[in-house]
Amino acid sequence: MNPDNPVCIDLDQPSLVGFRKFISSWLYQGEGLTLLVDPGPLSTIPRLISELRRRGVERLDYILLTHIHIDHAGGTGALLREFPGAQVLCHPEGVRHMTAPEKLWQGSLKVLGKTAEAYGEIVAVPQQAIGFAEEVARGGVRAFLTPGHAPHHVCYLVGDLLFAGEVAGVRCELDGGLYMRPATPPRFLLDVALDSIDRMIALNPRTMVFAHYGRVDDAVEHLRIGRRQLLRWVEGVAETASPDEAAHEEAFFAWLLERDEVFRNIERLPPDILARERIFFGNSFRGMREYVESLPVEGRKAL
Repeated sequence: MNPDNPVCIDLDQPSLVGFRKFISSWLYQGEGLTLLVDPGPLSTIPRLISELRRRGVERLDYILLTHIHIDHAGGTGALLREFPGAQVLCHPEGVRHMTAPEKLWQGSLKVLGKTAEAYGEIVAVPQQAIGFAEEVARGGVRAFLTPGHAPHHVCYLVGDLLFAGEVAGVRCELDGGLYMRPATPPRFLLDVALDSIDRMIALNPRTMVFAHYGRVDDAVEHLRIGRRQLLRWVEGVAETASPDEAAHEEAFFAWLLERDEVFRNIERLPPDILARERIFFGNSFRGMREYVESLPVEGRKAL
């Protein structure tokens, strides 16, 4: 595969601490096919359009959404004004939210607050421009429903390239090492997330794109790391359980630093990215805590 295809277009948010090399959109150009994965929030659409034009992109055939969270899909409707011929693909359950996004926008404001305000409102997508297909014959794009990070999560396989969204969590580029963490906000269900990641491993992709962040050429190994982290983190949440949520989070963080050799590299991240990851760590923790607390006593002991 051409190392310059797909192309990563960074959608940094300078107004938010540590939001660099985090949000990205990916441009893929094959024979007679141009597609874009995750156009990002409204606030970054002008930069995205400028970069697409700089690269000579005159049309987009498809806009693929790995999921409909605001940082991945919020600007889709605005991008369609510039590329009105594009067809948007997303999870079937996501279509209604993208065509009438007020509920999604209000939910984003409730959960993300000022971060959602920095992203900008979610722009509606015309009904005729959005849908779902398991396979797009032209270009060989295959879509797989992969709930876990979100119930409306989708991965896309193009040849041996997997656009993985957040099915294996989050990755940060790090010199001489690797940092990854699960992305498991509420509502998290372990068996659902494991099934999704197992099905992606079974596809045996060679190359993989993380929505957050970057391209890797040993896809299956990264998927397996993500799988191991899901199991280990659930175990740690159960083992460090406390009725005090804040104390539980701190005890779990310390537990991971001792036992998760990939996550412990969080301490090597630049200060601004560390601050960002520490916040998102809390979201992942809360999803897992909610899951563990929903289990019967015997179920928790079996973890």
